[in-house]
Amino acid sequence: MARARSREEKLFGAAVLRRSLELRGDEHRTALQPVYDGVLRDLGLSDDEVSAYLAEHRARVDEAIGRGKA
Repeated sequence: MARARSREEKLFGAAVLRRSLELRGDEHRTALQPVYDGVLRDLGLSDDEVSAYLAEHRARVDEAIGRGKA
């Protein structure tokens, strides 16, 4: 059985997904919104929580998706 993820890990993963969708533009974001909503539901998180996490950790999240400083 897989180990349970910490709240920090869940927030980080959701923030990576959200930021990736933001960078893809409105068409992709709209099409994939149900996926994002389902991920949040499964992780027990709200979009407000992910937004707050992203505001505080944007550099780390951008680095994880390949947009950070090289």
